[in-house]
Amino acid sequence: VAAVALDGPPVFTASLRDISRQKQTEGALRRARDEALASSQAKAAFLANMSHEVRTPMSAVLGYADVLLDPALPAADRYAAIQAIRRNGSHLLQIINDILDLSKIEAGRMRLDPVACSPWQVALEVAAGLRVRADERGIVVEVEAASPLPESATMDPTRVRQILVNLVGNAIKFSEPGGLVSVRLTARRDASNREGVLRIEVEDHGVGIAADQLEGIFTPFHQADSSSTRRFGGTGLGLSISRRLAEAMGGGIDVQSTLGEGSRFAVELPLRGVDSTRRWLGPAELSRSVESGAEAVAGPVGGALSGRVLLVEDSPDNQRVLLYYLNRMGVEVETAGDGRTGVDRALGGGFDLVLLDMQLPVLDGYNAAGSLRRAGFEKPIIALTAHAMADDRERCLRAGCSDYLTKPVDVPRLFETLSRHLPRRPIEAPSVVSLFADDPGLAPL
Repeated sequence: VAAVALDGPPVFTASLRDISRQKQTEGALRRARDEALASSQAKAAFLANMSHEVRTPMSAVLGYADVLLDPALPAADRYAAIQAIRRNGSHLLQIINDILDLSKIEAGRMRLDPVACSPWQVALEVAAGLRVRADERGIVVEVEAASPLPESATMDPTRVRQILVNLVGNAIKFSEPGGLVSVRLTARRDASNREGVLRIEVEDHGVGIAADQLEGIFTPFHQADSSSTRRFGGTGLGLSISRRLAEAMGGGIDVQSTLGEGSRFAVELPLRGVDSTRRWLGPAELSRSVESGAEAVAGPVGGALSGRVLLVEDSPDNQRVLLYYLNRMGVEVETAGDGRTGVDRALGGGFDLVLLDMQLPVLDGYNAAGSLRRAGFEKPIIALTAHAMADDRERCLRAGCSDYLTKPVDVPRLFETLSRHLPRRPIEAPSVVSLFADDPGLAPL
């Protein structure tokens, strides 16, 4: 506004400009800046915590490996060191798997594989798999059915199992020694269609969670308060991944918790394919299968296989480990250290099966498998690879492989996979096989 006075009366001039859009833009920029700053701080905190989570078990692995080099180490201490290396190695693998799962979910590449399975059996498998961890702390894990459950339903058992491992594992971790963790299953069905709802509650009586932390525990890169993090550790990814998996399957997860008294996490998932042709089992009938179900999944690799296997693997250390287990399974094994040698031996050796690493010198596993198929090799080819994404499996199968195993190889899964392609023979007492028979310089202490 301006006033101008010359010889006559003053003249007022006004100018108006709408700056609302400018203010909206400035507000949006401020919010974006604040969100970027918060995201950057969260990721920086996550990376710092992840560095701690990776370095801690790695320090134990390397430290105990050095301890094992002591020729005067007592046998009991040697066994304890080996157990510690295995425990910390498994923890490192879980961290890697969590990071891969989160990246797949955020990229929209998480794939579900729904099949007919027993929800009750999945819960039993989780409890059996975590039994050692619970026993170490004197914690009892109970699985119970609070309503009839379908003998089978259509869902992704691998992802349901993953959710429950996270929830039950957390319940064990945050419980006091000697505590109780309850896994309770209920189901309801809609008589008008083939669907229902499965609810699984995991309850503990441990440290609990503060009310202002409840929603944040499902956020990626979010950690509990510093005292809890220092005491219990963890990457802060398991619950975020679990909720996203549940939502991807059409369900969800909620939580109720009281600080100092414990927590109850509840997973709800849709039950599909549960029409009148599917049998429902009552709690009494299901409870009778608890012990038998747990034993079925907790048992070690058993039995013996027969046949000639070609192991194509360039790492001498991996060769030794796989040779040890393959020999204990009863098969006759020969080795090759690169893809070209593997192809030549497979075509001329009368083998019943080929275990093929996919990252090989001279000729990689994908081209080696293709070469074998084009040359008329019809026996099973099992891919061995450290690439564990869904697309990697498809790539191996397209290359000509019959089946697929990820590294590090899970021994029961290796046995199960070989059993699908090789004949069984009567069980014999396992012979003692040396890992270092071909290398005296690496003989055990």
